[in-house]
Amino acid sequence: MISAVASRRHVIADDLRTQIATGQIKAGERLPSEAQLAARYTVSTPTLRNALALLQAEGLVEKVHGKGNFVRYPLRRITYLGGGRTPANATLHVSIRTTKLRARGHLAALLRVPVGSPLTEFRCLSHDGTSPHSLACVYIPRDLAPADVPGESSTPEELVTLLAKPRPLLAEVQEKVCARLPTPVEATTLRISSTLAVLEVTRVATDTTGRIVEAARLVLPGDRAEAVFTTHPTTEERTA
Repeated sequence: MISAVASRRHVIADDLRTQIATGQIKAGERLPSEAQLAARYTVSTPTLRNALALLQAEGLVEKVHGKGNFVRYPLRRITYLGGGRTPANATLHVSIRTTKLRARGHLAALLRVPVGSPLTEFRCLSHDGTSPHSLACVYIPRDLAPADVPGESSTPEELVTLLAKPRPLLAEVQEKVCARLPTPVEATTLRISSTLAVLEVTRVATDTTGRIVEAARLVLPGDRAEAVFTTHPTTEERTA
C-alpha cells in the first residue's frame, strides 16, 4: 500500500511536470522557493523536497546551491563512442586542472604502481554552453605526462590528442562501464541530484612492455548518457 506522503510527493511532481511540459514554467525559470511551494501544496518541507528530487532525477529541474531550483533546458544527449571519444560538438569546451600527486589506495591498484609513485592528474570538466557536460580524471605516470597542458581546450578531441603525446605504443586499452550513484563532489560539479545515477567509464591503457601508461575515469550524468561500442570483425571471422 502506498503511503499518503509518497502519494502526495508524486502528485506534486506530476503537477510541476505538467506545468513544465505545457510551458507554464519555462526553461531557465526559477521555481518558487521551497517554503512557498510547501505552503501552496500544503505539505511539509521534506515532502516538497522529495517531490523536487523526483524532477531532479529526471533532469527536469536542477538545484543551484544558494540560488534555488530552476527548470533545466532540454538536455543534449551524450554518446560515448569508446576510446575516450564523444561526437564532435561545436559548443563544447573543456577546463583542465593539473595536479601532481602520489599514488595511494585505489590509484596505486588501478595503475599497478607502488604506493607513493609520482603521478599527474588532469581533472577535465567539459561544458555544453553554460551547463556541465561530463567530468573526467586522467592519471598518467609523471615521467610520461605532457608539460604544456593549457587551462582550457576548445574541444574534447584536442584534449585527447594532447594527452596522448608523448606516449609509448599501446598494446591494450581496456574499458569498463558501470552505473552508480555520484559522489557528493560529482553531484555538485555536474549540478545533478545525488539520487541520479551516473555512467562511469574506466579506461586503462597498457603499452607493449605491460606498463600502464594512462588510467582515466569518465563520469556522465545518467539522465542523458549512452555508451556505444562498435566491433569490426576480422576477415577470418567474416568468412567463418
